[in-house]
Amino acid sequence: MSQGRVLLLNGHTWEPIAIISVPRAMNLLISGKAVVVEETGHFLRTVRERFAIPSVIALRRYINVPRRQAPWSRKSVLMRDEYRCIYCGIHPGEMQAGKVLSKHDMTVDHILPKSRGGKDTWMNTACACPKCNHRKGNHLPHEAGMKLLWEPRRPRTSYLVVEFGNEHETWKRYIDMG
Repeated sequence: MSQGRVLLLNGHTWEPIAIISVPRAMNLLISGKAVVVEETGHFLRTVRERFAIPSVIALRRYINVPRRQAPWSRKSVLMRDEYRCIYCGIHPGEMQAGKVLSKHDMTVDHILPKSRGGKDTWMNTACACPKCNHRKGNHLPHEAGMKLLWEPRRPRTSYLVVEFGNEHETWKRYIDMG
């Protein structure tokens, strides 16, 4: 279990900073630079002691971390939108056209289509189901008679953190997807 990962939060704000190794987390805890927020239920044992392995730790002090822009990618757009269609709200596990959708069925739609000058940006792309993406085609949503269920936004959290967020269920409440 010492090969596991630990979510590191900034002091006071509890914003995710990074994913670190268990040995690095233990070093921060032992040196008094961090506190345990969530535990895994597993332990590291020495000859004399037993240490709870954390899944989330927070620094005792706030450190100024320059905002790293979350890089745009298709996978990150799908993760930001939690694989939910921006037009109809359907998500994997629900039925569409006689088939149960999976994450792999979901697509990335360009609100302003690429053929009309749309770019691969956070605010111009969103998750869409195959049916809605096909219906919208090369049109703007209002031209196709469709409405956005939410406004796509640039995420505040790096998807480096979010990508590994499924490693521990306890991480989800600390990772701000909005």
